[in-house]
This record gives sequence, C-alpha cells and structure tokens, in this order.
Amino acid sequence: MSTDNPAGVLFDVDGTLVDTTYLHTVSWWEALRQTERPVPMADVHRAIGMGSDKLLDHLLGPERDQDADPKLRDAHDTLYAEYWARLTPLPGAADLLRACAERGLRVVLATSAAEHEVSALRRALDADDVIDAVTSSADAKQSKPAPDILIAALDQSGLAAERVVFVGDSVWDVAAAGKLDIPCVGLTCGGTSRGELAGAGAVAVYDDPAALLATLDDSPLTRPR
Repeated sequence: MSTDNPAGVLFDVDGTLVDTTYLHTVSWWEALRQTERPVPMADVHRAIGMGSDKLLDHLLGPERDQDADPKLRDAHDTLYAEYWARLTPLPGAADLLRACAERGLRVVLATSAAEHEVSALRRALDADDVIDAVTSSADAKQSKPAPDILIAALDQSGLAAERVVFVGDSVWDVAAAGKLDIPCVGLTCGGTSRGELAGAGAVAVYDDPAALLATLDDSPLTRPR
C-alpha cells in the first residue's frame, strides 16, 4: 500500500471499542437526578455520543438556565471516574486495531473524551503499539454530530477524508462522518440498533469489534476507496 496516500481507519472509542456507553448513561442520569433535573434513562442513553454541551441541550432544552451546567458536568465526571479502574474493552477491540495495522492501515482513535478520560480508555484497550494518533475533546470546538473531532483526527494522522472509514456506535457518529463524506461503519455494542444505524446512513453494521474482525477483509475498512 502506498505511503504517499495512506489509508486508515478512524475509531470512536466510547461504546465502540470500550464498554462505556451505559456507564456514561448512568453517570449522566445520576448527575441530573442530583441536580433535580431528572430525565428518563432511555432518553439519556439515546443522547450518549454527543458532547456534554449538545447532550444537555438535547435533554434539557437550549433555553434552560445554563448556570447549572458546570455542576452537572462535574457530577458526571466524578461519577464516571469511579469506573475507570474497571473499564473493559469490547470483544475483539484490540485485535481489530492490530489487524487493521497489519494490513497497512493507520489506526486513529477519534475520541471526543476529555483528556483525563483518554488515558483510562487507552489503558483498557492496551493497544498503544498500533495506534497512530489519538484525539480528545480539547481538539474540537464543537462536539458530535459536528465533524470537528474527525477533522482533528485527519489532521493529526496525515490522512485524507477520501482515504478513511470511521467506525462508531451511535447515530451521532454516523452524522458527523456524513458531513465529511466519510463512510461510517456502525457497531450495535453501544446499544443503538442495527436499523437506527443503517437508517442514519451507516454503510455497514456489525454487532461488535469481534464481528467486524471476523469479516474484516470483506468489510468497508479494507475495500479500496
């Protein structure tokens, strides 16, 4: 594969490679409950994948009094941090990253997690030896479904949008990729259904990283673009 115009795969991390979607759901649900702004857990789950700014707009409305937002974010971060030592990769996650690297693809973690969370996610994955670049929320002015974090991932990895595929687990991932005309492969392991991901525009949908790995050579990740 030519190194003059390299190909690569951008991976979302939360809910795609590491089993955190429901941990974030519970943490946000409890943070909202503590501040007397209860929201049904199902609604919280469907918003996971957005950044905290858009998530709170989505759940509480943009016209809300935003003075409580920092307290809500701090409460979520404190609650979520209790799980850091127990974060678990989803089935086949590290093996999928290594298999992509073995095929000459650049492997990029296009995560909008806060910088202090990224280290915990990388420890859980234990695949730093094949990761070419990693983003964090500090790299994006706007969170998903805006494409800022994907633009940052492309810049940091030296990849062009027409030479990558994005792998994510939420409709917000699919929407962000679509704004850059990047094909998005969806995984249902974050709790979003196959129908929802496909309906949002995912070019293919798999159960989890292990299922994608099992058919990697026939997947959009390795097809020439």
